[in-house]
Amino acid sequence: MSGNSHDIKVLNSLVEGLVDSADGYHEAAVETADGAYRDWFEARASERRRLAEELKAAVRERGGSSDEDGSILAKAQRAFSDISHALLRSEVSMIGTVESGEGQLKSRFERALADDALSATTKESIRRAYGEVCAGCDQLSALKHSLAGDRARSSSEPPR
Repeated sequence: MSGNSHDIKVLNSLVEGLVDSADGYHEAAVETADGAYRDWFEARASERRRLAEELKAAVRERGGSSDEDGSILAKAQRAFSDISHALLRSEVSMIGTVESGEGQLKSRFERALADDALSATTKESIRRAYGEVCAGCDQLSALKHSLAGDRARSSSEPPR
């Protein structure tokens, strides 16, 4: 296992980030009043859980044991976000918080891909997951901009 210990450590860090992401998307699904957004958030949460399972399998293939939980810091951030969302009651605010977490996840993957100490097979596993993370980030950003545009249009409409 010692030859794979660095790969295992990096993969477990990514698993932790994916679990945090899945939890964040799930909480966003619970918080939203819009059924379409709820379904979208749950789909992203499922996607992140699937990616975490794939990387956990990669950890086991390298002789390691995988982390099962997200980070304590992410749990604290979500608790703080719950308070701010309760005060603001804004879908855009909620999505902004999820987007911030996704940016951190994307950065974590980018650091892993730049790590020359990782084996080629580990980098390939990370590269595949990273593609899906980026696609999800892009979709989230588009959703945020769409919501912000809808909100701006509705606030500028004349009263009826």
